[in-house]
Amino acid sequence: MTSLAQALGHNNDDRLLILSADLMGSTHAATAAGLSALRDGCATTATLMMPGPWARHAADHLANADDLDVGIHLTLNAELESFRWAPLTHAPSLLDGDGGFPRTPEDLWDHADIDEVRRECRAQVERAVSWGVEPTHLTTHLLAMQQRPEFFDVLLDIAVETELPIRLESGDAETTAGFPFRRLATEEGVSMPDHFRLVRGGTRAHLEAVLADLAPGVTEVAFAPALAAEEIRAIDPSAAGRFDDLAVLTDRELHARLKGLGVTLIGYRALRDAQRAAG
Repeated sequence: MTSLAQALGHNNDDRLLILSADLMGSTHAATAAGLSALRDGCATTATLMMPGPWARHAADHLANADDLDVGIHLTLNAELESFRWAPLTHAPSLLDGDGGFPRTPEDLWDHADIDEVRRECRAQVERAVSWGVEPTHLTTHLLAMQQRPEFFDVLLDIAVETELPIRLESGDAETTAGFPFRRLATEEGVSMPDHFRLVRGGTRAHLEAVLADLAPGVTEVAFAPALAAEEIRAIDPSAAGRFDDLAVLTDRELHARLKGLGVTLIGYRALRDAQRAAG
């Protein structure tokens, strides 16, 4: 069976790395940081939150930019206590008591109507495309659509409809979720990185640990960079870590370090194009 690395034109033992700048569109600080990480740093892809207040601003910069790789970060949660975003479709089952998305995936799973979930996710993709964004992949905020079968069915259906790869967790995540989401995606011809790591604090040390143990194949590491702005300090308890994410992604020495380790940087466009060619 052809490996993902082979499908991308590489050898099986090559180590390919995707570095993602997540949450563009959520705030100005995240949008500006994502653009900086893409244009001036080592980020090879980014994700766009369409319900975010700064989504249109982000889309204006990403639209028709063939050199920038961006996925749609399908969003059904708004986890920050004092900064809220809401469904594009105004779906009643996707709102909590203060008019935003539910704060936790558990609350979403308890109350969401799946038909409304499907309409909302399609609306997010369609709005991005209508604003000139050409998405390279799909991701899901807080992994909410990956960890329940009925929500994953929606995610997978949209990936098949749009012919886009999906970011999916690796390792023991299928056991935790209780169903084989990676296998189900593969059976539908949908690509995903072989390995996925989410940065959770201690950005530089975390990345060094990933690089020290980087397996052959395609690995994605996701960051949530933000400018060091009062906006983020005021609304996000993890602000300091997000400032570190930007510093690491824009470190001028990172390119040379990766090259010295024999690591090849790629984006999701390569996965999307290979998936469509195979399909």
